[in-house]
Amino acid sequence: MSPHTSPAVPAHPAPGSSLTAARRSRELAEALGGATVDVLVVGLGATGAGVALDAAARGLSVAAVDAHDLAFGTSRWSSKLIHGGLRYLASAQLDVAHESAVERGVLMERTAPHLVGAQPFVLPLTPLVSRGQAALAWAGFRAGDGLRLAARTARATLPAPRRLSVVETRHLAPALRGTGLRGGLLSWDGRLTDDARLVTAIARTAAARGARVLTRVRALELTGSGARVRDELTGEEGEIRARAVINASGVWAGGLVEGIRVRPSRGTHLVLRSDRLGPLPAGLHIPVPGETNRFVLVLPQGDGRVYVGLTDEPVDGDIPDVPEVPETDIGFLLDVLSSALDVPVHREDVVGAFAGLRPLLDTTAAAGNGQAPRTADISRRHAVLTSPDGVITVVGGKLTTYRRMAEDAVDAAVARHRLAVGASPTASLPLVGAAPPHVLAALRAPRRLVRRYGTEAPAVHALGGRDQRLSEPVLEGHPVTRAELVWAVRHEGALDAADLLDRRTRIGLVPGDRATALATAQEVVGETLGAR
Repeated sequence: MSPHTSPAVPAHPAPGSSLTAARRSRELAEALGGATVDVLVVGLGATGAGVALDAAARGLSVAAVDAHDLAFGTSRWSSKLIHGGLRYLASAQLDVAHESAVERGVLMERTAPHLVGAQPFVLPLTPLVSRGQAALAWAGFRAGDGLRLAARTARATLPAPRRLSVVETRHLAPALRGTGLRGGLLSWDGRLTDDARLVTAIARTAAARGARVLTRVRALELTGSGARVRDELTGEEGEIRARAVINASGVWAGGLVEGIRVRPSRGTHLVLRSDRLGPLPAGLHIPVPGETNRFVLVLPQGDGRVYVGLTDEPVDGDIPDVPEVPETDIGFLLDVLSSALDVPVHREDVVGAFAGLRPLLDTTAAAGNGQAPRTADISRRHAVLTSPDGVITVVGGKLTTYRRMAEDAVDAAVARHRLAVGASPTASLPLVGAAPPHVLAALRAPRRLVRRYGTEAPAVHALGGRDQRLSEPVLEGHPVTRAELVWAVRHEGALDAADLLDRRTRIGLVPGDRATALATAQEVVGETLGAR
């Protein structure tokens, strides 16, 4: 192939992968009035969408519902990282660490190389990091590279960790305070372009395999043979009958099935403007003073923003649809940030903040002093549980291992109901937009679009070529264009402006930007749905 020739790419989305308002209405009517499906999935975060894909890829008929939108819950509030399991080695959770490393490799090399790439991190050796702590961190990074090797992830995918001189450290992180700096430690991990885009790709891949992906459909009551549901757009109620029901509703799982104990943990991130910290060729691991294995992460996003996170705090009481960020979390993150940076970052520099609730399975007994253990100490293992009436719940785990969680949940359904299908094929099933790196590199589209849409990037880009207005940015200083909003309504199941701003793009993470872009998003939804 000539270097000037673009590889063959689809001019349109993969057959059956487009999620539209019309398709939703049609398939919801079919699900409510039609035959019993093999699998009903409740929840369309990463795990629920993964369950829908796994079941559909095995040839089962699937309906998947969510009361809100794709990635409405925890799956859009992550650090956007695909972890290789280093954290779990430190707490001796060897099986969780290995599983994480394996699943990271699956995403980076097979199923989603367009969405997951290698992210360098610098751990600066400041005066607050003792030589003993530095040695322990270095040993951990070497062990993490051992996990990469055990997972058979190529060195070309994830480079080796190494020690950095002071000059190299300052080059990769110019904002660091130079006084007392002894150099740094460079490590690598997987990094998502966007967690909500991963969920969208999973759901669309499931739809291409025949799954009915139904947003704005609330499960009111679950039984082992189906669910009573309500269309949140019309108020109509009905029943979806199923041979197997899988509850993948994350932190809300206990509200649908009795006996499920979830202990939510809040992870908070701050959003800063990139120009506040200056150039950041790498992310940062900033040690939390007084802790041996906790770090605050500084994550440059490439869209004019930087995320700073994260906390790990238990959450009690009712679980909100959208978690609020307490000022105590913001203050904590700013304090840790100021311990290592030469650039002062103040409260007014925080242009946005978001918090996600991790659905940790609470199987630990209270500590000897009568106090429950910290959420940071609860295992990130997932569990597949079956209720007395046969509802299967998958809970715990983390974004990185969504595929394995989904596989285990479908395995449980297949075994319990003796469904005649084979093993899961999803470890080698590319998601919508995926292609080998050399194919992605040759696509004739802006690199930013390739990292978000993969092989569909030329089609998204072409929308702007046909209509100059669609090539315009939605917001000054932010790269998202009107074409991306149109694409989201036509193919990615977006039904309103909130879907566009808060999940298909991440404009909504900064409230001021969201307010500025709202009218444009509403206009695009009206025009695009009206034209269909």
